[in-house]
Amino acid sequence: QVQLVESGGGLVQAGGSLRLSCAASGRTFSSNDMAWLRQAPGKEREFVAAISWSGGSTYYGDSVKGRFTISRDNAKNTLYLQMNSLKPEDTAVYYCAAGTIATMTFGSWGQGTQVTVSS
Repeated sequence: QVQLVESGGGLVQAGGSLRLSCAASGRTFSSNDMAWLRQAPGKEREFVAAISWSGGSTYYGDSVKGRFTISRDNAKNTLYLQMNSLKPEDTAVYYCAAGTIATMTFGSWGQGTQVTVSS
């Protein structure tokens, strides 16, 4: 099982940018598909983006397409989420997760990092 630790969250004004990182420990990072999901207060968890184990395929939720970019560096065991043109509705706790895109099941999760976008 892979252990995941997110970082890079914070407070940013609308229109700004943030880059989230997810550091993985364990030898299985490079064999796992990875994803970012988020949860805002009072709302259900929402899919943000996913990337295949090789980095060759990426997927995005409709609300972030064209603004967010997911990437990974398997040599560094790190997953990234570049967030541009942030909106107040992007405010949430962001989680990285490891699993399988084909079934959209993710068995390992980080503790989350808070992103707050002010208007």
